[in-house]
Amino acid sequence: MKNISKIIFLENFFKLILKIATLIIIVIFLLMFYSLFERSMPSLMENGFYILFGSSWDPNIKLFGGAPAILGTIISSAIAIAFAFPISLSIAIFYTEYCPLRVRPIISEIMNLLAAIPSVIYGIWGLWTISPIIKLNFQEPIIASIGFIPLFSGPAYGLSIFLASLILTIMITPIIASISMDIFLKTPILLKEAMFALGATKWEVLRHVVIPFARRGILAATILGLGRALGETMAVTMVIGNSYIWPFQSISLFSPATTITSKIASEFPESVIDLMHNSSLMSLALILLLFSISISFITKFIEKGVKYR
Repeated sequence: MKNISKIIFLENFFKLILKIATLIIIVIFLLMFYSLFERSMPSLMENGFYILFGSSWDPNIKLFGGAPAILGTIISSAIAIAFAFPISLSIAIFYTEYCPLRVRPIISEIMNLLAAIPSVIYGIWGLWTISPIIKLNFQEPIIASIGFIPLFSGPAYGLSIFLASLILTIMITPIIASISMDIFLKTPILLKEAMFALGATKWEVLRHVVIPFARRGILAATILGLGRALGETMAVTMVIGNSYIWPFQSISLFSPATTITSKIASEFPESVIDLMHNSSLMSLALILLLFSISISFITKFIEKGVKYR
């Protein structure tokens, strides 16, 4: 009886610890949200919807419009996901279905190393190495040939929203690929063998068994990569150019731009002496938090409709 009572006590104590840990996370999130909301109130009361739709940001005249930063965040992350998703999926498919077994550890280790590299390293690499290459071998030839299209107009600065999207692509591809590889490897072998027994090819097994089984995992990996792209600060700040004109004065992907995180990182130190300036930056941070929460809820909604067929 003593042993049973001890086991019950330990189990209840363990459940209590788990509940406390969960409660701590909830409290931390609520405190974070409340802190941002409280610090954003002066700006929200003064600027109203201009913080969402305004295109001018001038602390000298107390004018704070966040549209260029918000749009820069959305577009750079969307481009990064558009590039990273097919690349990551291709890596995962090759790794699980076609790669020799002795090569798999090398690919897996490379993915892990790339995911662990600090963002500032990516920023330095993009600034000093990738930017000149992109400018000379990509931007300038495209501008010379199809520069009459506003989306690809010049001049070529090197630092641009396109370069930021490219760096984000390199940063989030290992994350999406690593998770997708793990999900693909968890596909029940009996399902695959049953398809092979019916005469299916490897591509048909991949298309009708592996990918449908891994849909939710692929979606989760993509959203995780999107979250990394939305919240990336240092690397984007170093390569995007930090110009507040895009897309209202130039819609070219080769123009310098800004994001919410780069705007906050660039101006936060000098904003501490100006209440309205600081509050406006906090408003941008609150918008980014709400945007991330919205994506999470949308993902949960999509997951309910993504079923194995």
